[in-house]
Amino acid sequence: TTMPHWHPTNTSLSELHLTGIPGLQHLHHWISIPFCIMYLLTLAGNCTLLCVIKADPSLHLPMFLFLSMLAVIDLVMSTSITPKMLGTFWFHSTAISLDACLTQMYFVHASSAMESGVLVAMAFDRYVAICNPLRYLSILTSPVVASIGLAALLRAVAFMSPLTFQIRCLPLCHPPVVDHSYCEHMAVLKLACGDTAFSNTYSLSISTYVCSFDPLLIALSYGLILRAVLSLSSPQARKKAFSTCGSHLCIMALFYIPGLLSMYMEKYHQELPPHIQVLLADVYLLIPPAFNPLIYGIRTKQILDGARRVISWRKLIGIGPGLQGTELG
Repeated sequence: TTMPHWHPTNTSLSELHLTGIPGLQHLHHWISIPFCIMYLLTLAGNCTLLCVIKADPSLHLPMFLFLSMLAVIDLVMSTSITPKMLGTFWFHSTAISLDACLTQMYFVHASSAMESGVLVAMAFDRYVAICNPLRYLSILTSPVVASIGLAALLRAVAFMSPLTFQIRCLPLCHPPVVDHSYCEHMAVLKLACGDTAFSNTYSLSISTYVCSFDPLLIALSYGLILRAVLSLSSPQARKKAFSTCGSHLCIMALFYIPGLLSMYMEKYHQELPPHIQVLLADVYLLIPPAFNPLIYGIRTKQILDGARRVISWRKLIGIGPGLQGTELG
């Protein structure tokens, strides 16, 4: 659908329009198929993971509490953009109110920063589990795990609140068309006709900090883990330790590599076609939430065992009253 022509005004706009993927509007229906599948995988996988961890007391350990946090963040991040994106692709529903747009932007970027913090916590969890196994539960007590989760949340809120408030205060006087499939910060900022120097500098600083400092802490944790693993005399113990960390490294690669590519391509390759930048940003937000539970479910034996126990328990509950006592006995 073609957008009507707007003339610049000096007042802030109350409604914006998302273009979807610029230049590929004729392919929106086809692009929506993998996006919809990834969203359904995200909902099914993360909800199943949360249910299994909640239902099985043997999974109430720090590692799985961090995994639960990751699942909740993934659900929030994916749900904040995908339904509106699919509405744009399927029904040409491009309009979004400014308040809804800023809310979406806040949740997307805050969730992304929080996920990064939880990934750092998970790397620390693996370091303690492998390098200090006897003190694991005494170091990572429930209050400590809750405090780490709260710290990740507060850091995300502190980082992302100024960005949203700054845009809210700027007059948006360009044609109200956001050349993106969701309200990405830099795409919305292009509509501002005020001074955007603070927002540009702050956004780049925060992105660089999160995408550099957090992976550095993760690399340090895994460097110490590698040193500890290589010193193990038993090949079986080494294999088990590598297997435990493998799923974490897969998830971290899925999260940081597209994020770094998206950020630096937008900054240093302005000639890159807009649809490539938008698709990369979409993939960065849609793939990790869809594949995180699959990677953990397949690679983590405790999750598979927990799922089997929960399914067996539910089958027992479903048995008739006359047989239930005998079966349980």
